[in-house]
Amino acid sequence: MTRPPLQDPHRTLTLRDVSEASGVSEMTVSRVLRNRGDVSETTRERVLDAARRLGYVPNKIAGALASQRVNLVGVVIPSLSNMVFPEVMTGISETLEDTGLQPVVGVSNYQAEREEQVIYEMLSWRPSGLIVAGLEHSEAAQAMLAQAGIPIVEIMDIDGTPIDSAVGISHRRAGRKMAEAIVAAGYRRIAFLGTHMPTNDHRAQKRLEGFEEALAKAGLAVADREYYSGGSALAKGREMTETLLRRSPDVDFLYYSNDMIGAGGLLWCLEQGLDVPGKIGLAGFNGVELLEGLPRRLATMDACRLETGRTAAEIIAGKRASGVIGGEIVEFEPKLEPGDTIRKA
Repeated sequence: MTRPPLQDPHRTLTLRDVSEASGVSEMTVSRVLRNRGDVSETTRERVLDAARRLGYVPNKIAGALASQRVNLVGVVIPSLSNMVFPEVMTGISETLEDTGLQPVVGVSNYQAEREEQVIYEMLSWRPSGLIVAGLEHSEAAQAMLAQAGIPIVEIMDIDGTPIDSAVGISHRRAGRKMAEAIVAAGYRRIAFLGTHMPTNDHRAQKRLEGFEEALAKAGLAVADREYYSGGSALAKGREMTETLLRRSPDVDFLYYSNDMIGAGGLLWCLEQGLDVPGKIGLAGFNGVELLEGLPRRLATMDACRLETGRTAAEIIAGKRASGVIGGEIVEFEPKLEPGDTIRKA
């Protein structure tokens, strides 16, 4: 392929450069690059090819001066290392792919102050929409989101009052459903293992609340608890499980706040020769792919992450059937996957 002549490195390429290279008007070039207007496929390809050859990148900030918006969608999530969020991001990216909107990710590290800072930086770029994990935010973040003047979609949780739209599951319902399944299978000495709450994980706190409500209806209560700080890990799950069972050897079920620590607990139990699920049962939360590689399938609850990401992006992009952008609450039903670690009721 013939390389284009070297440009002056100090001169910014313009629409005129692409116009001359493609042989079409600047107005047509502008319509193609903004994905607007009725342009033939042949002309579109000619313009895009010229832009690629020249290395032309549109100035989105300059192009947004009139509308005061750029074609970016901010996505604020708690973690990049947590196996939950890549699937959410996949749903968002796939849905925005043909809309001209580009997702940009910020990470809060489960810290309210950090989330507030990320939201501030995101909104300063005047994005076309914002997707934020969770319904709980600092007072300042809440105010910024409420005054943003763009579609805001809070995801992964619908147990609360959203600023604009919310997409996800009811974590209280997920906790209740898991407790009902455990009780129906005949377990009675049930322990909980998870992160310190609610500061670190509001959604886990809501699941535990729903879990305890269902246990109370059956005349039961959580027999023991073990908490941890920091990131979820197999090693952490093994350590917590050993600590709790040494302290409370009569416990017959372990309910973990997520699959990662639950998988570590399962591996420890199997190494100790414990009868799973006969003498002791286990369950986690999230339904991550990791479970497919375990010696036994850990019982879990699917949080509908891919569907959540897709629907949130549809709301931002105005792709919902209603045609309305914003103001929606979309609830998915958490799906219990009993695996091999709960006795058959």
